[in-house]
Order: sequence, then structure tokens, then C-alpha cells
Amino acid sequence: MNAPLPRLTSADAAGDKRLRICFPFSGDSIGGSHISVRGLMEHLDPALYRPIIVTEVPGGMIANFFARHEQLDDPAAHGLFVPGEAFTLRKFGRTLAGLLPRARFLRRNRIDIVHVNDGRSSANWALAARMAGAKLVWHHRGDPGALGLRLLAPALASRVLAVSSFALPHKGLWSARDRASVVHSPFDTSLEVDRAKARDALIRELGVSPDTLLLGYFGAFVPRKRPLLFVDMIARLKGLSGRPVMGLMFGEARLPVMDVALRRRTAEKGVGDQVKLMGYRTPGPFWIAACDQLVVPAVGEPFGRTLVEAMLVGTPIVAARSGGNIEALEGGLGILVEPDDAEALARACEGLGDTRPMALAAQADARSRFSEAAHATKVSAIYEALRPCAKEQ
Repeated sequence: MNAPLPRLTSADAAGDKRLRICFPFSGDSIGGSHISVRGLMEHLDPALYRPIIVTEVPGGMIANFFARHEQLDDPAAHGLFVPGEAFTLRKFGRTLAGLLPRARFLRRNRIDIVHVNDGRSSANWALAARMAGAKLVWHHRGDPGALGLRLLAPALASRVLAVSSFALPHKGLWSARDRASVVHSPFDTSLEVDRAKARDALIRELGVSPDTLLLGYFGAFVPRKRPLLFVDMIARLKGLSGRPVMGLMFGEARLPVMDVALRRRTAEKGVGDQVKLMGYRTPGPFWIAACDQLVVPAVGEPFGRTLVEAMLVGTPIVAARSGGNIEALEGGLGILVEPDDAEALARACEGLGDTRPMALAAQADARSRFSEAAHATKVSAIYEALRPCAKEQ
């Protein structure tokens, strides 16, 4: 791996005429937004743009993930949000305390655009960006009913990017909808995995018969993604399928209470031998390719990465008819069933016949719609629309 680029200084910022774009990240865990931003940065024209990552934890997971890219430390990292922490006056106070240091930081480094990619980063940096005179690109990857998107984005965002039509701000008198665009998340569309070899490796690891139906759940074990519903579906399949079934759950619980609930549900349904917790694994596309089907029971999911990765590697998909799932699988590229219906999911998984035509169509569609180059082109056009008419000398 190449060494990190030198950190930005006030002096070299003043002599650099490229558009300077700051990507601040809160916390120190890696998710889809980090993968998307890294793909974007690697496709931006270096003659026009100077992207800079800002991290709360020097030398942490996020800093290492972007090790080949220019980085600066958050000047107010003491105000970081804690995942799962309730919104309190104390939490609000920590955010306010970081406003002036962050605004000074942006002015000192002559940042033109602050591009935020998650709710915590938006809360920490949105007002600071506007105080510093920088443009704010609010990249929304969550529920359209999110508090920040509804209340703060209309006042502070120069542009809103939504990962799907579902994630767009709702229309209304107080809304950022008129400044919003749909920009699908980027993917490495050159991705190729030998599914037969991947499946053989998984069969050997599990020690099951080759005729076993391997159904994969991929993602964090959080309520929105419906991990308990996946377990219920496997229990239904025990009585439907004429072949052995394994439900493979790739991911981890973010809170201990979900881990306890998942293990309890598995025991209650009597599927301890059919449901296996696989943990977080990388590269994800290899394990998706190893499964016979990807099952996406999530409700209100703006736009799932694993769903598109399944399309790219040719794994058939059964998903809830909800959120961004509908947009990704439009035109019969997967099987959509009613949300929160374990029986419907089970019957769809069992009833899939020859999936090759559907999988090939989904693969071709994903390669045309979700490339990193296409994503960078759309985002660059937005940056250009926000470019100052004349740079300060």
C-alpha cells in the first residue's frame, strides 16, 4: 500500500486552485458510505478536485481505510456522537461546542465544499460549513423521514443527494426537495466471482450436503433489516422445502440486545441446526456469490449495497417490496414480496425455478446503472454547479 499523502497545510491550500472538497466522518467504523466515498474519490479528476478526508480518530479504522488519500484530523473530535446514544441537551451541547473550531478549520484550509455522508457527520458539520462560507452537499443514505433531512437540510444544504427515489426529501413548504437529486451508490462493476467454486468452499466449511439450499442474509443485525424475520422464514421453509435448507447470517449485532433476541428466536423456532451466524466477512461479494439466493427482508431500506452486489455476481434475489429494493429490482430483476411476511419470503425462495435468465438480466442492468465512473460523473456535475465563479487569489 502507498504511504498517505502529506497532510494539507494552510500555505499549500492557498496555492492550490483545485476545488477543495472535505469529506468529514464521525465515529470510527466502516460502512457503505465509506466504500462509496472511496470509489468516488478514485474517479474524480485530480486536475479539478482535491478531496480531503477528515477523521475523528487519527490512525483509526476510517483513517486506515482512506490511507492512500489526503487526510486531516477533526479539530473538535471531543464532540463525537456515540452510536445508539439518545439525543440529549448534553449531546447537543457537545455539537455546538465544535461549531467554531470546525468553521475556523474550514476557512483556514480554504474548503469549498463540505460533503457529508451520514447523520452524525451532518449534525457535526452542516452548520459549521455554512458559517465558514462553504457549500454543503448533504448525501442522504437513510430514511426520508430522518429528523436532520426534514429540519436542517432545508436551511443548510446547498444540494441534497439521495441514494434512491425512496430516500428523497418529502415535498412540502419546508423541504430541500427542490435541491435534491437521485445519485445511486457506486459499485465496482467489473466484479466477477466464480459462483460454483465459492459455493463449493462454503459447502465444505459448513459440512452439509451439496443439495442444501443456501440462503444468505447480509448486513447488520438491526431492526430495519429484519434479522428476526429471516429466522422466521427459515422456520417456515422447514415445512415447505423438499431439500435441506441453511440460513446463513453474515453480519453482526450492533447492540447486545439484538444478539440475545436473535439467539432466543432461533431456539424458539427450533432452527438451531438451520441458522448459522457467520459473522462479518470480507470480501462480501465472494460470500454472496456462494449463496444460492440472497434474501433481503429489510423494510424501509434506502438502497442496499449487498443487493446490488448480488446482482453483479449473479446471485438471485428475494426481497421485501419496500424502500429502495423496488427501485433496484424494477423490471423483474428479482422477486419482490410483501414486507414483514415470513411465509411469503419462504414460498418465494422455495418456488424459484430456473433463475439464470433473471440473474443475467440483473447483472447486465447493475453494470449499466451502478458503475463508479457513472456515479463520479453525476457527482462532479453537482460540484461544478457549486463551483465559485472566481477563486480567491
